[in-house]
Parts: sequence; C-alpha cells; structure tokens
Amino acid sequence: MEKKVIKSSKAPKALGPYSVANRAGNFIFCAGQLGLDPDTGNLVSGGVEAETNQALMNLTNVLEEAGSSMEKVVKTTVFLRDMDDFSKMNAVYAQYFAADFPARSTVQVAALPKNAAVEIELIAVVSE
Repeated sequence: MEKKVIKSSKAPKALGPYSVANRAGNFIFCAGQLGLDPDTGNLVSGGVEAETNQALMNLTNVLEEAGSSMEKVVKTTVFLRDMDDFSKMNAVYAQYFAADFPARSTVQVAALPKNAAVEIELIAVVSE
C-alpha cells in the first residue's frame, strides 16, 4: 500500500515535522488541527467554540483536497485543554456531523500547541 501526502492551501501548514494528512489505500489520516486561521497561522478569537469551528473547517478543507468529506469520517479524537468545555465543543461539533456519526474519543490534556483550547484529528475513507 502506497502512502500519499495530502496538502491544502486552505488549511494551516504543519507546525512541525509532520504531514497535515496522509492517504493510505482508501483511508485519509488527518493530523490534529487547532483552530488556526490558515492565512495568519494564529488562533481564532472567541474561545473553544470558535476554535472548534475553525479546526473542523480546516479538516473539511483537508478532506476535500484528499477527495473525501466529513460525511466519510469514521473516527475522530478530540483533545480538550479543559473538560469543562466539552458541551461547548460538542455543540459546534454536532453541526459538522449528521446521522451515522463517526466513532469519537474525547480526552483532556495538560496543554496544546499555541495554548489552544481544542485540537481535533480524524480518519476518513475515500471512494474510488
């Protein structure tokens, strides 16, 4: 199985030595996205809701570049700086996924890059 690196001009560049996403077979593995504005590289203002929305918009753009979509997401992992933000994050998250929700894990972490409130990674499928 061959690996293909996915890049998107509509999503922030990687903050370190990693790919924003990789395709292997019919799977897209997206690295964690923060609520970074792709144009400035800065966190959006507005707290966990705005960061969650931006992170999911970034992931949407990466998936589109890879030939997939949010409807084809099979697994997400959400990292929260504060679990008290769960309901706020969840309300925004629910706007991106309709029926047949992906599997999800949500964990609280000690810190995130750029002091972000949330980071989201996912795995999706792509049809040929």
